[in-house]
Amino acid sequence: MTRKTTGLPMRPRSGSPYVFDPGALCLELLVTGGPGEYAVHESLHRPRDLADWCALLRLRLDPELVTVSEAELAAARTLRDALWRMVLAHLGDRPLAPEDVAEVNRAAARAPLAPRMGTDRECAWALPADATAVLSTIARDAVELFTGPLADRIRECGSHDCRLVFVDVSRPGRRRWCSMERCGNRQKVRALRARGEDRLSPGGPEGRYR
Repeated sequence: MTRKTTGLPMRPRSGSPYVFDPGALCLELLVTGGPGEYAVHESLHRPRDLADWCALLRLRLDPELVTVSEAELAAARTLRDALWRMVLAHLGDRPLAPEDVAEVNRAAARAPLAPRMGTDRECAWALPADATAVLSTIARDAVELFTGPLADRIRECGSHDCRLVFVDVSRPGRRRWCSMERCGNRQKVRALRARGEDRLSPGGPEGRYR
């Protein structure tokens, strides 16, 4: 159930809004900020910020029914930073830091969100719930991702100026961009311009006959 998504709405400082699907619940937490250079994107400043974010991720939780304490807000940032370091280590083919793995395991050991079936046979989540249950559900998804067959499908966006990461769940496994709507389209525009410049260069097919 944590795999279902319609994507996260992204509103970059420059460019148009777009939708980003990281392919896994645990990777959705990474767009809220992170350690080091990712700190500039920090969006979890208050407990309410974390509750509001719960409405955007694929769990689609009612933020009015998710309670968040200051301690849980700090725990969310700690888990997120550990996940970032794990992802970067994995992408760099380096061993995962024991302390980061331990952080994910600590969060996963707590009680997760409970699934609930309605009379319409639709599956949802039992609410109200606290942020600890949300973080446990996210951490369990991370355990599943890093130990499962999709671990080798974790990718970083192919654009030189984008650091978003995702798990490629497409059948051919050829996804290159965080979003075709954003980075994929920008790459097409760059390639188009490059071909146009090449045609008009002195040695290009058009430049030779000018």
